[in-house]
Amino acid sequence: MNLLNKFLYLLPLCTLIGCMTYHSPNRNTWPQYLSGVSFTDMTDTAKQAKIPVYMGKGGKIITSDGVLSPNMQYGDKNNNDNYALINYMANLEYKLYDSIRKPGFSVQRAGTDVIIVLVRDAIMETNIADISPEGNDTLNIISNILKEYDATFIEIAGYTDSMKDSHATYALSLDMAQRIGVYFSQKNISTSRMFIVGRGASRPIASQDDIGRLTNRRIEIRISPAR
Repeated sequence: MNLLNKFLYLLPLCTLIGCMTYHSPNRNTWPQYLSGVSFTDMTDTAKQAKIPVYMGKGGKIITSDGVLSPNMQYGDKNNNDNYALINYMANLEYKLYDSIRKPGFSVQRAGTDVIIVLVRDAIMETNIADISPEGNDTLNIISNILKEYDATFIEIAGYTDSMKDSHATYALSLDMAQRIGVYFSQKNISTSRMFIVGRGASRPIASQDDIGRLTNRRIEIRISPAR
């Protein structure tokens, strides 16, 4: 079989593989994917408590070592480390912003942290609790960037719109956050970097009309520098 015939033979298979739909693994297997995750808010105290495990898994700390810049001050390691950290997170923000330009997504700054806001319907199927093909494509992009900028902690927080049953809102929000955590784990992002929380209907970012409710159903991925 010559080279052209081999290409024509493999083309349908490659096309089929490229169109395969992602499905979250069986829920019974989630604990193994999420082993090492902290199911709590990503506070400064929580990050410091996680540092020994994070470093033990090969985690990195952002410092000025090996970074040369005219903005750095000779001999002042604290200032230089702070500059390196700010520059590192700014580059991460720009990379995310340039890579994800779709409806239902936004990239924001909060101090030195970077926050990705993902509207639920932009990454998940409408009528079932699973990641959509479009969501798979976007989360794959995010995963690759998180692996590149790996000197960071990651908080994955799920939110819902207002519902009568507060227990249901919490369960739904946690389910969304865990699905993203499982996805990242499958993409070989270390769970020692992850915090996962469900926040129910708290912290709405829009009104509770039909459009606002869709916006409030979201996942926020907060990326914080490891230091």
